[in-house]
Amino acid sequence: MTTTAQSSAQSPDELTVEHVVAKVPVSRAQRLGAGLSLVALGLVTIWRFGLNGHHDQDATIRLGALNTAHVPHFTVPAVPVAWIAGVVIIGLGVLWLVAPDRRWFGAVMGAGLGLFVVALICWLASANSFAFVDVVGLLTSSINLAVPLILGALCGVMCERSAVINVAIEGQMLAGAWTAALIGTLLGATAGMAAGAFAGALVGCLLAVFAIRYFVNQVVLGVVLNVFAAGLTGFFYDAFMQPHAAALNEPPLLENIKIPVLGDIPVIGPLFFDTTVIVYLTYILIVAVDVWLFRTRWGLRTRAVGEHPKAADTVGINVIAMRYRNVIIGGAIAGLAGSFFIFQVGQFQKNITSGQGFIALAALIFGRWSPRGAVAAALLFGFASAMQVTMSINAPSIPSAFIAMLPYIATIVAVAGLVGKVRAPAADGEPYVKE
Repeated sequence: MTTTAQSSAQSPDELTVEHVVAKVPVSRAQRLGAGLSLVALGLVTIWRFGLNGHHDQDATIRLGALNTAHVPHFTVPAVPVAWIAGVVIIGLGVLWLVAPDRRWFGAVMGAGLGLFVVALICWLASANSFAFVDVVGLLTSSINLAVPLILGALCGVMCERSAVINVAIEGQMLAGAWTAALIGTLLGATAGMAAGAFAGALVGCLLAVFAIRYFVNQVVLGVVLNVFAAGLTGFFYDAFMQPHAAALNEPPLLENIKIPVLGDIPVIGPLFFDTTVIVYLTYILIVAVDVWLFRTRWGLRTRAVGEHPKAADTVGINVIAMRYRNVIIGGAIAGLAGSFFIFQVGQFQKNITSGQGFIALAALIFGRWSPRGAVAAALLFGFASAMQVTMSINAPSIPSAFIAMLPYIATIVAVAGLVGKVRAPAADGEPYVKE
């Protein structure tokens, strides 16, 4: 009786994670792809950072900028660290090849990539006697660069979990950026952020109406909306903003807001609790979307609509209304991402988003259509972008574009299924016609 009660008390998600995933065998492609990738990464680490490292220099790691007083720093031998990291990475790869376990896939891959990053940072910090790496500054830049990607990926989660493909994230960002610049200049930053979210929601409305009501091909529709947003914002910029920049295109920059007590914690405080209001809103949205999707009735209905809309309709869920609501809310989140660019730069420029919406879509796929996975993928992209600056300073001989390629290569590998099967919601992109 007790066993029955305990089993009935478990949620479907818990049963899925603990029982189903554990029983599903690791595919041959995933076992070989992940294992051989880790072995290759370990060999590269030993060859580039160990054998060809800076043997006569130690790595100086600082936990703050050079001109900041009382910043802790420490020195480590770069070459031995690279050797240890490379050997451990190879060991993780061999272990995965011999005894793969789906439950430990994320931990094993994360540990391998983390050790490679440690070896890379130590190698950069030992480039010469004057070189050092500010870890807190690097991670802060990574978070700032990842914020629009995180918001765009959360927009994609909201839409595609409802079975509406959203290729128009870029256009929603652009619409939000232009509107935030205009309203922010006239009424201030708070009104600008709200207006940017509203503009993104309007583009989301167009996506929802044409995709849900008129059954337009959702991929083609997303491309059209991106072109439409780029053309419209470019026209308004040339016609109004550029000739009257002082009156229409000078929004205020957001200042950092330091949270008392938390902001004074060493390392953690400057990294997470001394930043702008949009970053704090991003923290809230990450938790809210994750809780909403997996811990609420709305989220359960959304997942049902995305996986099997006919069954959801049979039990009384309004499939069409759920899709409309989630797509519009997702558009508002993408519009907020667009406003982030404005209040970081201080003005609108044509195509200011520079394809960040498409990168957010890649992060969504890489993250397996889950909020946590999408956030992790977005942080990976942000870290790669931040590393370009560090590499251009400490290792100008290596093209900074090389490190920027790695997340895209990882995305292709993930989508190809070599590190695990990536499956979209079953009904994603399929219009629903109620019989």
